[in-house]
Amino acid sequence: MKTTETKYENNWREKSLENLEKDYWGKPDYESHLVKTCHQLRKKPIKDFEIEDLRIMIGQNIGLKFLIPLALEKLRQDILAEGDYYEGDLLKAVLTSEIEFWNLEPKLTKELEAIISDNEELLNEREPDILKSYEQWKKN
Repeated sequence: MKTTETKYENNWREKSLENLEKDYWGKPDYESHLVKTCHQLRKKPIKDFEIEDLRIMIGQNIGLKFLIPLALEKLRQDILAEGDYYEGDLLKAVLTSEIEFWNLEPKLTKELEAIISDNEELLNEREPDILKSYEQWKKN
């Protein structure tokens, strides 16, 4: 499988996923909170994303090319960064995102591995299930 290194525009964080991907979804055609939220978040500038926004979108495998690097920054600051559900839910979303993305992004893969390695003791102590998810992720 061919690997690539993503190139980003200098001001990519100022833009929304719609602008970056040049893909405009229009109005949601399904009445659910999740669908409406994803549509709204695609219009939000990346720089304004909060942990919960990242967790939602990464959990839906939307905008990974732009959101995973931001999530890794947050995880570097706090490996157990928490959205609305539980301590470490951002890391769990990252670890359960599409494996095809990670196969194409070896630099980001190495970065995630380093972040987890640097925090392995804390994870083992506080969130051992997330470490199990990481071991599963590495097998893919």
